[in-house]
Amino acid sequence: MLDKATLAAMRWDADGLMPAIAQDANTGKVLMLAYMNAQSLKRTLETGQAVFWSRSRRALWRKGATSGNTQRVIEIRIDCDADTLLLLVDPAGPACHTNAETCFFRSLDDFSASPQRL
Repeated sequence: MLDKATLAAMRWDADGLMPAIAQDANTGKVLMLAYMNAQSLKRTLETGQAVFWSRSRRALWRKGATSGNTQRVIEIRIDCDADTLLLLVDPAGPACHTNAETCFFRSLDDFSASPQRL
C-alpha cells in the first residue's frame, strides 16, 4: 500500500497533481495522459482500475465509468524525477473519448492543418 512517506517524497505540482501516462501493457502503445492526485492514486491501488483526477470537473473519475472502456492496472511506475507516473494497463476498449484506440492518433502536422478540437 501507499504510505505517507512515499506520498511526501513524490513531486506533486502546486495543485497536488501529477501527470499519469496510460500505456498498453501488451502492445506498448501510449494510450492517454491524465492527472492523478494522492486520492486517485490510492483509489487506483485499492481497486486495480485506473482512477484519475478531472481538472475540469474537479472530481475523481474512474476511466470507463460511463463508456465501459476501463483500464485494469497491471503496474505503476514513477519516473526518475518522481513527478510523472506511468500506468501499464490492460484496456477494455479504446482509450480516447473520440473512440480512437489512443488519444495520440494525430500528428502535429495534421493538427496544425486543422486545429479544431474533436
